[in-house]
Amino acid sequence: MLIGISKLISPELLKLLMEMGHGDEIVFADANFPAASMARRLVRCDGHPMPELLDGVLQLFPLDQYVAHRVTLMAVVPGDKVETPIWGRYGEIIQNRTGLDTPFETVERFAFYERAKQAYAVVATGESAQYANLILKKGVITGQ
Repeated sequence: MLIGISKLISPELLKLLMEMGHGDEIVFADANFPAASMARRLVRCDGHPMPELLDGVLQLFPLDQYVAHRVTLMAVVPGDKVETPIWGRYGEIIQNRTGLDTPFETVERFAFYERAKQAYAVVATGESAQYANLILKKGVITGQ
């Protein structure tokens, strides 16, 4: 354990976050996502809810300031009658940690899968909300 780092962030996840460079992407996958078959590098965070993990990560992880969309969500499949209240929770966390009001883009399910295959890493969580998957694009640390 370290001071100021969420206890949800494992040493393996912390190492991956540090290894990533500007523009690299990391997927935070819900419990239904095929993480093991998609990941170039897989980090298991089973049992952890995504909002708390996202909050802990965004205390350490700068989002890319040079792109229009720093966060990508998997779009609801047309005709699927699923509500996505978790997206609002993500928005609150992102705004609190970064000041961004509308950070999201949504990407069709299979396009999301293809992007996930190219991501630096996939973090498999225990999040049970549907369509809770998201991709973060890493930025740079300035003024340090």
